[in-house]
Amino acid sequence: MRDGAVMVTGGAGYIGSHAVLALLDAGWRVVVVDNLVTGFDWAVDRRARLVVANVADDEKVRDAIREHGVTAIMHFAGSVVVPESVSDPLKYYRNNTAASRSLIESAVSEGVKHFIFSSTAATYGVPEVVPVREDSPQLPINPYGMSKLMTEHMLRDVAAAHPLNFAALRYFNVAGADPQGRSGQSTAGATHLIKIAAEAATGKRGHVSVFGTDFATRDGTGVRDYIHVSDLAAAHVDALDLLLAEPGKSHFLNAGYGRGYSVLEVLDAVDRVTNMKIERRMEGRRAGDPDELVSDNRAILEALPWRPKYDDLDRIVTDALSWERHLASRQ
Repeated sequence: MRDGAVMVTGGAGYIGSHAVLALLDAGWRVVVVDNLVTGFDWAVDRRARLVVANVADDEKVRDAIREHGVTAIMHFAGSVVVPESVSDPLKYYRNNTAASRSLIESAVSEGVKHFIFSSTAATYGVPEVVPVREDSPQLPINPYGMSKLMTEHMLRDVAAAHPLNFAALRYFNVAGADPQGRSGQSTAGATHLIKIAAEAATGKRGHVSVFGTDFATRDGTGVRDYIHVSDLAAAHVDALDLLLAEPGKSHFLNAGYGRGYSVLEVLDAVDRVTNMKIERRMEGRRAGDPDELVSDNRAILEALPWRPKYDDLDRIVTDALSWERHLASRQ
C-alpha cells in the first residue's frame, strides 16, 4: 500500500472512475468526492471511500483530506459539454473555474503537495499547426476551454507561491471503457462520437450525424486523436509518481496517441466490429470545429514510463460497445 491516500474528485464519472480503478490497482488508498449530479455511486469501486459533496464545499473537502490522510488530489470534477458552455458560460466558470479555485485552496490549506488536473485540448482552440505541442498557443474558442485554461493558470501561480506541484494533462478525445468491464461512459446525452456510435449500434439511436464533409482532411470529415480511457487513467498514475519523485517540478502534458482518425474512419471501425452498417446522416459543419486536432505526445512519452496498451481503434470501439451492451442489460 502506498503512503497516504489520493482524493479523486469526480470519481463517480467517466474518466474519474477509471482513474480510481487504476489507482486502486496500483496500491493506492482512494477517497472519491463527487456530488453525483452526473456521476453514479455504483461506478465507484467498493475499495474506495465515497464522500458525496461538491468540491467547492470547503468544510467537507477539508474534513475528508484530514480524515483519510490525503497526500495528493486528482481533479476530474466539472462540466464538460462544449455547446452547453456557450449557452450557459456562467455554469462553466462556476463548476470548473471557481470550484477548482476552492479545491486548490483547500489543498494548500491542508498541506496537500501534489495535484493532477484534468485539462483539455480545447485550451488550444483551433490550432494553426498539427500535431499540437504543449507550447502551442492556447486560444480557447469556447467557455469550456477557457474555464480549463484559467485553472491551469491558477495552478501555475499557486505552485510558484506554495509547496505544491502539479501535472495538467490536456486530453484529446477520450473513448472506450475498462477492458474488464468495471466502468465505462454512462452519462445520458453524451456528445462524443464513439459513444454516440455505440448507442446507434445497440439500437439506442437511429443514426449518427456527421457534422461537416468539407474539411481539409483525407476524406472531408474532421480528424481527431482518440485515446482509450484506461490508457489515460494509467497516465495519471504515472504522472502522480513523477510528482512524488520530483516535488519541485510541475508539468503540462498532452494526453493522446499522436495520430488521428476521421469521423468516417471511426464509423467504419464500428461497422467492422459489429458487422453491421450504421446509418450516417451528413449535416453541416458546427461553428469552431477544427479540421484536425491531433496531439504531439512526445513530451508525455519522455516524462513518464507510460506506454499505451490499447492504442488500436478497433479495440477502443470494441470496449465501448461492450460497455454499451452492459448498460442495456442494467435497464
